[in-house]
Formats: sequence, structure tokens, C-alpha cells
Amino acid sequence: MEENMQIFLSSLQEDLPDCLDRIWLRARMDQVPVIRDQVQSLLKVLLALQKPERILEIGTATGFSALFMCEYGPTDVQVTTIEKDEKRAAQAAANIADLGRQGQIHLLTGDASRILPSLSPSFDLIFMDAAKGQYIRWLPDMLRLMHTGSVLVSDNCLRGGDILESHFLVERRDRTIFHRMREYLYSLTHTPGLRTTVLPTGDGVSVTVKVEP
Repeated sequence: MEENMQIFLSSLQEDLPDCLDRIWLRARMDQVPVIRDQVQSLLKVLLALQKPERILEIGTATGFSALFMCEYGPTDVQVTTIEKDEKRAAQAAANIADLGRQGQIHLLTGDASRILPSLSPSFDLIFMDAAKGQYIRWLPDMLRLMHTGSVLVSDNCLRGGDILESHFLVERRDRTIFHRMREYLYSLTHTPGLRTTVLPTGDGVSVTVKVEP
């Protein structure tokens, strides 16, 4: 049932522009994480609803999602994106240049824990798609960089359903991430001034709106 549902939903997706499709396929071939079809659909809707002028992304990989948000966001949208891995950042820079988006996408290479405190508010949309165990550590900076009405999208927050399991059924090496992600989701859903929904889309996506300063 669930597999059939995923196949059906994927069949409804419109084709990507050729320039993005090539980058998506290359990332898949190289086993680089890239946002799934249903997450793409969610982002398209949010971009159309919110029309963000400034976007922050944590986890550039090879640049697909940043380029995707430029493609489907407002024509003058500005994206700041952070990537820790130098090799992936170099590939992202090449892809951004190939598509002529250097004037819109500002790529910062380094550890987000060091870069985030240096950024100035505010961003209309923040897309989190990096080291899952760090989400809770980055949350204070995320909230600082948001204004009332800003949206925070956190990808892979259910870890393919693993987050639902008992602590004792999670492999020991994954327990730190397990506990941090549960703490992160609890914080998003119980912090005053935030409104959050968690969707079983892809590996799980949370969407948070800041409703109070």
C-alpha cells in the first residue's frame, strides 16, 4: 500500500527542467543526498505561497536544492547556502556557474556552527538539510535569523521512520542522532511563538512558522 502510494505520488510530479534534471541525476549516480520528489513538491508550494526574498540553506551538497529554489522562487530571490564538504562545495560552485546563478546564490564553505553566528537576520525561508544530529544545536541561530512569518523547513527529520522506534531498537551508533532529533522535534512543537507540523514526506519533513518575535 505505502509503496504503491509513493509510486502514484511520484507519477504526478512534473518533469524538472533539463538543466536541473542533469544535476539531480548526477547526484543520484554519485550517491550524493538530494531532495526527493515529494519534498520538491512541498518546496514548490511553499515558494509560491511565501514568495521569499531571502533564503538560507544549510547543506548545499552539489547545489541542486539551491538551484531548485531559484528556479521556482521569485525571479530576484537571494539564496545563502552553507556546505561543509569542500569537494561537494566545489561541485556546487561549478553547477551554480554553469546555470548562471552566481548573482543569486551565495555559497559559504565551512562548518555551519561557525558560519551561522556571523549571519545577520533575517531570512524568509530556511531549509535545513545537513547533519541531522546538529539540528538541535543550530536551532537557536535559526530562530535568531527568522522574523515573524519566516518558515523553517527541516528535511529527513523522521529518518525513514527510525525516529518512531524504541531507544532499545536503535543501533548504538545511531542513538545520539535519535535522541537529538527527538529533542529537536519536541522543541519545534513546544516552543512558544512557533507553529510546526511534521509530515511523513520522504524521510520526514517538518514545517515551522515563526508567529511571534
